[in-house]
Amino acid sequence: MKFLLVFDFDYTVIDENSDTWIVKCAPEEKLPNKLRNSYQKGHWTEYMSRVFRYLGDSGVREDEMKRTMTTIPFTTGMRDLLDFIGKNKDLFDCIIISDSNTVFIDWILKAANFHEVLDEVFTNPATFSGTGYLTVQNFHTHHCAKCPKNLCKRKVLEEFVDKKLHQGVKYTKIIYVGDGGNDLCPVTFLKKDDIAMPRKGYTLQKMISQMSEDLDPVQSSVLVWSSGIEILSHLKLLIKE
Repeated sequence: MKFLLVFDFDYTVIDENSDTWIVKCAPEEKLPNKLRNSYQKGHWTEYMSRVFRYLGDSGVREDEMKRTMTTIPFTTGMRDLLDFIGKNKDLFDCIIISDSNTVFIDWILKAANFHEVLDEVFTNPATFSGTGYLTVQNFHTHHCAKCPKNLCKRKVLEEFVDKKLHQGVKYTKIIYVGDGGNDLCPVTFLKKDDIAMPRKGYTLQKMISQMSEDLDPVQSSVLVWSSGIEILSHLKLLIKE
């Protein structure tokens, strides 16, 4: 018996958007209007590249960014949930698929001592340049019309499950925990024995509800959550089964 837990990061593991939290480092904690208005739908990573360039130009350095990012709050109950998963790694594989970046997620998980709970983190690769600027790249290229151009979470999930299958691991269930519009595509990959867990009141829950109303429901069961404790309770039930 082996379960795969798939987590989004922003507004799921943490109770904020890591990319907008970094703006606290900017002069007066805000971005110039011209920069703020330069975002184009589906091109978030390019937008964040410009934000990081602005922060670099403003003299914001790595240690200050790290200090700011590690104050980001975890979603209620998520610390307990990750603790539980960490103590039951024989039963759970656990991955993050996120539109954030490797630097932010690494900082946040390591500061909270959760980096070893995760088997893999799939997100946009970021690094500090020789001049101290944070740079970020697209995670991959894909041909999915539904997803932002830098990341199709379904493609990542499919490839991961396929890789594990080749290693002899077939999951009893996949449990997908997320909140946003870009979490719908991977949820449509789930089968009837799997569980989609959208956060209550967020975009993913609304989109899944709309699909049911349109008589095109997702194949998996759907369990709505508000805190990590509810997810934890459900995992305990699954283990008992």
